[in-house]
Order: sequence, then C-alpha cells, then structure tokens
Amino acid sequence: MRKIFAVLVICLLSACASDNAQQTSDVEDHSYSSREGEGTRGGTGSDGFGMNPLQDPGNILSRRSVYFDFDSYTVKSEYRDLVLAHAAYLRDNTNAQVLLQGNTDERGSREYNLALGQRRANSVRDILLLSGARDQQVEAVSLGEEKPRTLGDDESSWAENRRTDILYQGEY
Repeated sequence: MRKIFAVLVICLLSACASDNAQQTSDVEDHSYSSREGEGTRGGTGSDGFGMNPLQDPGNILSRRSVYFDFDSYTVKSEYRDLVLAHAAYLRDNTNAQVLLQGNTDERGSREYNLALGQRRANSVRDILLLSGARDQQVEAVSLGEEKPRTLGDDESSWAENRRTDILYQGEY
C-alpha cells in the first residue's frame, strides 16, 4: 500500500512539474484549430498540415470510448494509453474541457445502472486528473442505460453499451 501511495505522489508531482514547464514556454501558438477558442497548442495531426488531432482518424485522440467488463468500473489496460493521451491533450490545452458520460447495458435496476455509470465515468476522470488534466476541465456524469449505442439482447450489444464516452466542449 505504501508503494502505491508513493507512486501516486510521484505521478502527481511529475504532472505538476511538467505543467509548470508548459506555462513558461516562450513559443508562439501558430497551430490550426477547427473550433475557435479550443486551444490546440502544437496540435498538428498526422498529415502535417495542422489537422485537429481530435478529428484526425489516425490519431489516438479521435477514439472517444472506454469499454468495461460486465459489472465493472475498472479501466482495462488496453484503454490506458487512450485515457493517458486525452490527459496529455487536456494538460497541454488548458481551454479544452471534456464531459465523461458513463453508460451501462440494460441489465440491472435503473438506480444500480446510474450508480455504475457514474463509477465508470469517475474512474476515467481519476486517471485524467492524476495524469495532468485539471479538475475544472473534466466533468463526469452517468447516463446509466439511457443512451445505448447498440440495441439488442445479446452479449455483443451489451458490451458496446458498457462504456464511458469522452466528449469535448462543442460536442455535447
């Protein structure tokens, strides 16, 4: 337990340290932003012509869903890099804001699903905050089972609905 606490403190301190280095930079922002005021410092995409990385299909930031196992709110290791990439984007773009929408499949009571959806959104939020995003940039809400991505009564449909969606300001 002591080791876990030490690692979390080190991560938090390193995030703070890297944030201060970003703020003292004397580099001017000449990057392209598809939305005014979005603040995409250094946000050139893979095409090299200034495509917004949030819209570039070749960029990990264009992926916006984190999927969960049944009755779980633990972020799977396969989605860690995705969440960390969004954390880095938020850290580097102080004007950017996200809404995390926690979702569940249709199984379970309405109350249970709302609580589980909130825990899913909060687990993604916690990783974002520990990795450099600021509290005021991230809002986590639960939609429970109210916004299914796929309709159906089978495992593949349920798996599509067990997720947290990452929506940037202007997308919600």
